[in-house]
Order: sequence, then C-alpha cells, then structure tokens
Amino acid sequence: MATIKPNSSVKSKTRFARTFQKVINLRNATRIASSNGICVLVSHNKFKDDTSIHGGKSQIFDRGEEDVKARNKAVMEALAAKLFASVTSIKAAYAELQMAQSPYNSDAIQAADQAVVDELKVISELKRSFLKKELDLSPQVTLMLSEIQEQQSLMKTYEITIKKLQAESEQKDIGIVALKKKLDESISFNKSLEKKLNASGSLSMFDNLQFSLLNPTHFAQFLHYTLRSIRNFVKLMIREMESASWDLNAAVQCIVDPDTKFPEPTHRSFAFESFVCKTMFEGFTTDPNFIFQNDSFPLDKQQNRQMFDKFKKLKPVNPKIFISQNLNSSFAKFTRSKYLQLVHAKMECSLFGNLNQRKIMNSGGVPDTTFFAAFAEMSKRVWLLRCLAFSLHNDVTIFQVRKNSRFSEVYMQCVTEETLFSPADMNDSAVGTGSEPRVRFTVVPGFKIGETVVQSRVYLSPPSR
Repeated sequence: MATIKPNSSVKSKTRFARTFQKVINLRNATRIASSNGICVLVSHNKFKDDTSIHGGKSQIFDRGEEDVKARNKAVMEALAAKLFASVTSIKAAYAELQMAQSPYNSDAIQAADQAVVDELKVISELKRSFLKKELDLSPQVTLMLSEIQEQQSLMKTYEITIKKLQAESEQKDIGIVALKKKLDESISFNKSLEKKLNASGSLSMFDNLQFSLLNPTHFAQFLHYTLRSIRNFVKLMIREMESASWDLNAAVQCIVDPDTKFPEPTHRSFAFESFVCKTMFEGFTTDPNFIFQNDSFPLDKQQNRQMFDKFKKLKPVNPKIFISQNLNSSFAKFTRSKYLQLVHAKMECSLFGNLNQRKIMNSGGVPDTTFFAAFAEMSKRVWLLRCLAFSLHNDVTIFQVRKNSRFSEVYMQCVTEETLFSPADMNDSAVGTGSEPRVRFTVVPGFKIGETVVQSRVYLSPPSR
C-alpha cells in the first residue's frame, strides 16, 4: 500500500499548516484504506478456492488490523487535540474573567464564567464517551476545528494581555503626569521661597527702622540676610564652574591649603564662600573712599545719619537699575571694583567663553546676565551692611581667625551643622590633652561693634592625635 510521505519543508510551516497537512494525510490514508478493503473483498470472492495463493487470507487480515489501528490512532489524536483546545479556551476565559474584575464588568464576568462552564462540560462529555468507548469523532474535522479553536483562544489571550499591558501603561502615564505636576509645583514653590528670601522684599522688616533706635542687633540681623545672598551667588558660581567642566578640587586647593580634608564633598562650597567673603569684605572698615570721600574716621553723628539715609534709599531698589542710572555713584564704583576683583579675566573667559561682561563694566555699562544680577544683589547687601555698620554710634571692626587657632565659642561658630568630633574628643580637649578642634580657615569674618561681638564662621579641622 502506497503512503504519502510529508515533504521536508513541512517542518518549517506554522502549527496550523502542519495540522492541515496532517488532516490531508489522514484523509488520504483513510481513502486508500477503504479502497484496499474493497479490493480485499473482491479478491477473496474470486480466489477463495484457489489454493495456489499462499498466505492470502493472512495478508488480508493483517492489512485490516493495521487499518483499524490507524483509525484508532487518528481518533485518539483528535481526542487529545480537542481536549487541549478546550483547556486553552478555559485559560482564555479565565484570563478574561480576571480582566473583567478591574474595572468591574458584570456582563464580561458572566460571559467568561459561562465559557469556563461550557468547556468543562465538553471535557466531561469527552471523558464519559471515552470511558464508555462511544467516541464518535471524525478525525479530520475534529483536528481542524480543534486547531482553529486553540488558535482563537490564544488570540483572545494575547488580546487580553495586550489590553492589560495597555491599561498598566496608561496608569503609569497617569502616574508620571501626576509626579511631573508635583515636581513642577515643588519647583515653583521652592522658587517662590527663594525669591522671598533673596529678593529686596525680604528686607521689609527694616522698613520701619529708625535711626535713633539702631543697635548692634540690627546689624547682626542684616548680616544674616547678606550671608544668604552670598551663599546663593556661591551656588550659582559653582554651577557655572561645573558646566564649564572645572576641576572643583583643584579650584578649592587654590583657595585653602592643599592638605585641607573635607569629610563631605558638599563642604567644598565653604572654601568658595570663604573666597567670596574675603573679597567682598576686604576694606570694610579701612577704606573710607567707598563711603565718604576725603572724610576721616571715626564718623561723627551727622555722618552716621547720612549713612543711614543711604541705607534707607538703596534698600528697596533693584541694584542693576540703580547702577545703570547712577554710574558714578559710590555703590556703582564699589560693585564694578568688587566684580573685577572677584571674577578675574581668566575665570570669566573660562565660565562664559568671552570677556563681554568685563568689557561692558569697564566701559561703564551694566551686563544683562543672570550671573551679574546675582552678583549685584550680593554687592548691594554687602554695601547696605557697611552703611548700616557706619550708621551705628559705636566703633566697628572686622576680624579673621588665624589658621590652627583654638576654637572659641565666644568669637567663633562652626559652619557645619553636624558634629565633626566625637564626645571623647571634646572631653579630651576639656582636660587639656591638646586634641581640641582647630580652625582650618575662616568662612565668614567676625565683627566687633563697641562691646558686642558678632561671631565669625569658621571651618574646623579634625583634632590632632
């Protein structure tokens, strides 16, 4: 009996194509088996008395038995295919049932539940027919329908998975939008706080300040606002350095001793703050030319009053606008001088790629940049602090703390919030073992107004062992 051998290219076909080929093979085999059966009957009637054909009946019986086995095998394959198709349908219905629970959809839940029940009934009926040997399946049709059912169930499962992924993606998108909104609100809130802290309006507490009521406490309060502006400028300067790919460690070593160690990278900003403060406060009390030209120190009461009037006049104004309208004023000269001293030519060229701001200032103009605006605000507050200092009726002096000086709570304040030294170190210093903290460098100078001391701010080094 001739059989149809599957071509080698069948292995590369899809699952559905393989099933279709299998059905064709099964149908051809059945047709050939039926033809052989007819031939067997004819041959048996024609040659039943012919004893010259040896073993004829045995060969016919063997062929009939093979055909029955092939038929049973085809039925079992069809049964297995139908069973697997039903299981795949149950999986798809279960996935649909889960999908319908969130968000809740009663109609979809009932439909999925009914699909599960129907497939369980089909499986139960197959079991009953198999046990009672009452299977009535057409192998070709059952294989084809089972494959179609399984492919449809898989497609449904994929669709449900896609919908689930899309729903999760939409939820994540909603979450991202909400987080972005929250971030924008936080940034806006921080900017508003920073604006309130840094803008001239933050000095409104000094609006009603009277000359007759001035005391060193007002100076200490205004120093606090001045240092806040200095720190903001330092932060901006560090950001510009980072954008210009500066080596901040090398820059710090040019300001303080190279052997200075910082436990935290953020502590490097204190070195830059020290550099800015040293430049801005240089000549604070020794150079009268920025205050009253050709006047001698100490100032008399009338000059104190004039300094206070300068303070009241400049406090509410925008420094850039004031400089542009008063190019020859003492404040404009002070700002230009300090800028050229603090931001040297190489630094400006490195940060901004040109010397435009320096050229504008040398020609008597005002640069329209964020960097200069921050510098002008800082310069204004330092200038106002000087005006306020010389408005007082007491002598004003400024002092720096020498390196390796012993820490004194009377004249100094540590700039770091955290404790740099263990309690054991502090106890050792109390008993005079020589391990007390030492000053590494001065960040903010201190002031002495009459008998009142405004503490300097210093950076301490670890105690020596």
